[in-house]
Amino acid sequence: MRRSAPHADRPAPELTLALRIQAKRWRELADLRQRVADATQAALAVAPVTPLEGAELSLLMTDDKRIRVVNRDWRGFDKPTNVLSFPAAPPERIAGSPVLGDIVLAYETIAREAQDEGKDFGDHVSHLVIHGLLHLLGEDHETPAQAERMEALEIAALARLGIADPYADSEPLAPTLVLSTAS
Repeated sequence: MRRSAPHADRPAPELTLALRIQAKRWRELADLRQRVADATQAALAVAPVTPLEGAELSLLMTDDKRIRVVNRDWRGFDKPTNVLSFPAAPPERIAGSPVLGDIVLAYETIAREAQDEGKDFGDHVSHLVIHGLLHLLGEDHETPAQAERMEALEIAALARLGIADPYADSEPLAPTLVLSTAS
C-alpha cells in the first residue's frame, strides 16, 4: 500500500465521481455536487493513502428504506444507517485500484442526526462523505486507536472546509488499560 506522511503541500488527486441521486429529497441540498467534490478533495488531502489519479468513486444518495435493505443484505443489520462504504479492493491494494468503491448515504437518517445534534445538514453530509471515503481508503474505527486516528483525519479534512470538529462535544474515548509485566 502506498502510504505517505500527511501531505498538506501536495495536491490531492482528482477522482472520477459518479453521483446517483435515488431519493428526491437530496435535490433540496442545492450545492450537493460541489459539497461532495469538496469533501472528497478534503479527505484525499489528509488521507495516508493516495489513490490513482482519476480513480472512480461512486456515491448513491438514497433514503432510509433503501439503505435499510442494503445494510441488512450486506452487513446483517436490519435497520437504516447514515452511511455505508463498500471498498473495491482490500486496503493493501486500494492505492493501485482504478475503482475506490461505493458510498451510500441515507437522507432521513442524516437529517435526523443533524437536527438532533444541532449540526448544519450540509456540513453533516460533508462529514459523512469524508468518513465514507476514509473507509474506502482503508481507515476504520473498530479499536480505540483506530477510532482516534480516523477521527483525527476527519477533523483535519473538515477543517479544510471550514467545518467545526463534530466530535468536540462528544465523550472522549475511554482510556486504554496498559498492563506491564516489568517490575
